[in-house]
Amino acid sequence: MMVTKAELVSMGMTAEHFPTDGLPEILLSGRSNVGKSSFINTMTNRKNLAYTSSKPGKTQTLNFYRINDAFYFVDVPGYGYAKVSQKKRQAFGRMIEGYIQTRKELRLAILIVDLRHPPTEDDVLMYNYFKHYHIPVLVIATKADKIGKTLRPRHQKVLHATLGIHPEDHVVLFSSVTKEGRETAWKIITRYV
Repeated sequence: MMVTKAELVSMGMTAEHFPTDGLPEILLSGRSNVGKSSFINTMTNRKNLAYTSSKPGKTQTLNFYRINDAFYFVDVPGYGYAKVSQKKRQAFGRMIEGYIQTRKELRLAILIVDLRHPPTEDDVLMYNYFKHYHIPVLVIATKADKIGKTLRPRHQKVLHATLGIHPEDHVVLFSSVTKEGRETAWKIITRYV
């Protein structure tokens, strides 16, 4: 996909802050510091559309990025970051839950994981949560450039087995450094928008 326009148009925690134009929405989830912002920037060919930080836990709202005036990437707070208070984690959980359960514009969930490591318990919970609500899932396995070609099948097998990937869902090996997986990811995303 050729991205000619990409902009952050809305940030908020409740429905009154969400866009009202009815465009399709693609949810981006993953643990803190897994590379959601880098994924957004790579997919849109923008360096600083989504703010990347070396400190986890920066995203604290639902951030709506309008792409080509056709659909939204919706970046949600990362999970699994210990320095965020229990109260704040619960608030994030309620916010994301409310969005997933009520947002009719939601078409696809992208779960971003690090290919170098087995998915965490939180990754498994998030994947199963999407499946409970019958939301199609695209798993983006980042940092693919850090894994040698001969070791990749082993890492992919662990990823599939740990998450219990459903046959209708997709897994794409991805690198924001080499842009590997970008075109494949766009082909899958465009089916849902």
